[in-house]
Formats: sequence, structure tokens, C-alpha cells
Amino acid sequence: MQIGIAGIGKMGAAVGARLLSTGHSLTVWNRSAQRAQPLLDAGATWADSPKALAESVDVVITLLTNEAAIDEVYGGDSGLLAGHVANKIFIDMSTVRPAKPQELAQRAQAVKATFLECPVGGSVGPAKEGKLLGFVGGDAQELLKVKALLDVICRRVEHVGPHGAGATMKLAINLPLMVYWQTLGEALSLVEPLGLDPKRVIDIFADTSGGPNMLKVRGSMIAQTLSQHKSDQVTVNVSTMRKDMQAMLDQGQATHKQLPLTALALQQFESAAHSGLDDRDCTELLVWWLSQGSRA
Repeated sequence: MQIGIAGIGKMGAAVGARLLSTGHSLTVWNRSAQRAQPLLDAGATWADSPKALAESVDVVITLLTNEAAIDEVYGGDSGLLAGHVANKIFIDMSTVRPAKPQELAQRAQAVKATFLECPVGGSVGPAKEGKLLGFVGGDAQELLKVKALLDVICRRVEHVGPHGAGATMKLAINLPLMVYWQTLGEALSLVEPLGLDPKRVIDIFADTSGGPNMLKVRGSMIAQTLSQHKSDQVTVNVSTMRKDMQAMLDQGQATHKQLPLTALALQQFESAAHSGLDDRDCTELLVWWLSQGSRA
């Protein structure tokens, strides 16, 4: 099976590295060829356009920033769906609103291709190790054709319903985590007067019922950011978090659900973004909150 990836950001690069390390043939495309160079050096093949990528492989995986990027890469004269793609399978792993995979499924069907959504839970580290969580929306029979491939990328693959269901599940599982960043900042503001070492504080939090798995995975990075008042690496930036939270609120409104905590947390993240944190790592949200005297 020939595999292609369109979108070589942090996650696309990590998924590509995982596929190459497990012996898969890989062709890649990205708006900036330079971002794909490490994968090319590791044995991947370059495609000159999304159209050329889709025509040269059996399965295309897309990991794109937002819905505008999806429309650009899938559409147009040089887009993924522009060429001879009958019987090809497209799998989008982006985090978007449920309406987008529903639309893409219709567009793929029109050119006799198959579309599945599989937004993933996890960050760069789990992606490189094949330990993501995949939430598939689409035809269950079509999933069987690529299940073995998804099992290389994900430690758990869940078919959760028709197109749009995967996006809904991804937004839902991300919601408590997004709100937790704000609650953690508020909790740290309570203990700040104690003057304790950040590493010790985070270690205590992680060992209690108030410490989710995120603290066990990112605790050392959070402590380092608190100590240095900045992060030297960007795993998930504030801009991406704001985009996802807005999608959560949009979906809540579409289904007549109230998400008051999410709305309040987004207000704080937007204030942080206006202070210059939009492209910074999410751990810097905690530093920013403390710097505001917990009164933002």
C-alpha cells in the first residue's frame, strides 16, 4: 500500500516518521518543501502538488492547520480531489468542526473516492511512537481497508459513527483538557505565595486526584516553563487551542448545548493571545496567568 501525507507540520512530520520507521513507503507534500526535508532525508518521496500526491498513492492522510487549509489542499485545480482519484482513500486527521468531514465525504464521493475522518488524540511524542488515539467517522466497511495502517499510527482506533462523529468526539475529549489549563493556572496562583519550587509543586499536583494524565506526561515541561518563565519548545501553541475551543463552542451552539466554562476559558486564552502568546507553547499560559496577578 502506497501512502501519502499532505501537511507536514509537527504532527504530520511525526506521523510520517512513524510510518517510515515501520517500513512503509511514503510520499509527501507540503506548502513549504523545507518542512518535509527530514522525511525526504529518511526515504520519503516528494510530490509537486496535492493532485500529484493523490494520483501517486493508494491512501492519503491529511493533517492540516484549519478548515481554510483543508479547503485549499482538497480543492482547486491542483487539489487532492482534482485528478484521477477513483477508489483512492483519503483520511483526514485534522481537528475541525463536524460539518467539514461531512462536506469532504460528499466531495470525495462525487469523484468516486472514499473519505474517512480520523482526528487523533495525542501530541508529537505519542505520534512518533504510534500511540495516538484515533476517532473514526465514516463507513465501517471502508475503515476495515485501512485499519491495519491506522493501527501503526494509533494505539487505539475507535469507529464512533458516520462522518462528523469523529470530529465531535475529538472536540469532546479535548474540552476538559482545555479548561484544565485555566483551572491549573488558578490553582497555581493559590500556592504561589508559598514560594515552592515549581518542579516540586507540579510533582505534588500530578500525584493527587487533581492531576490528570496531562500532568504526568507534560509535568516536567510545565515545571521548566514555570521556572524559566518561557518555553524553549512549542508542542501545542495557544492559537491552536483557541481554534479548537471556538470549534467546541460552535458545535455546542449548533446542537443547542451550553458550554459556559469553555466560553470563560476561551476569554482568558484570547487575552493571553492579545498579550503576544498566540504562537507560544500552551505551558506559557500558566506563566502569563501568574504574571497578571490572576486578575486577567
